[in-house]
Amino acid sequence: MAFNNAKITTIIVIIGIIVIGLYALTDVAYNSSKISIEKDVSYPIVSIQSIGLNEKINNVSLSQGVMIDEVSKLPSKGTVVIHGHRTSYGSPFFRLNDVNVGDIITLEWPGVGQVNYTVKNTTIVSPSHTIPINNETQTVYLITCDPPGLSLNRLIIAGEMSGKGPLNDVIVEENPYMQNAFVICLLFLALGFKLYQFYPFKEYRLFILVTVLIVSGVLFFAYFVPIDPTIPGTIISVLNGEFGL
Repeated sequence: MAFNNAKITTIIVIIGIIVIGLYALTDVAYNSSKISIEKDVSYPIVSIQSIGLNEKINNVSLSQGVMIDEVSKLPSKGTVVIHGHRTSYGSPFFRLNDVNVGDIITLEWPGVGQVNYTVKNTTIVSPSHTIPINNETQTVYLITCDPPGLSLNRLIIAGEMSGKGPLNDVIVEENPYMQNAFVICLLFLALGFKLYQFYPFKEYRLFILVTVLIVSGVLFFAYFVPIDPTIPGTIISVLNGEFGL
């Protein structure tokens, strides 16, 4: 019986290591492949100085970071709706709850310019909440999950346009986020090795070590050879849908 319990526990632990590795891979892939967009006028950018936010906006997928809603209008042309992850994929909106009324949200948009919005309110609503979209209201909504890591509610930051000017065209070419990806790789390897050292079933420690080394190898590969973060993201989505992970 003890043998079976040890075997089952080891299988569960190995599955857990792989799942955690997938989540780590999304952040490694995101950070290692992320092009620095600070003041790069070829990309739309959202920034909030008070929380250190400075992120590229895409119109493809949340797996690529911050995404503009398909029904959104352009800045200064109507309601702007932007979504971002609170955790994973670089956690771009992790500190969105620290935004206060009166803070400035800046959108730098090619073809439009630099548009500033003053935060008017922050609210927590249900996932079914809808945002009114029109051409007359010059409002920006930043939306993320609440609490962090769960989809029970939505945290919404609303700001009204308070200024517009030209883009800042100073381009930064380096990727300042590469070090984040490397730290994640090292942290996973270090914690995995500690788990191997202190795993109570000594006869199965080798299996734990091999799993940790394989997953760590994948993480370091994604660091040195950046991959599309949507790949592990899709796998996680399937697991969430099929098994409720």
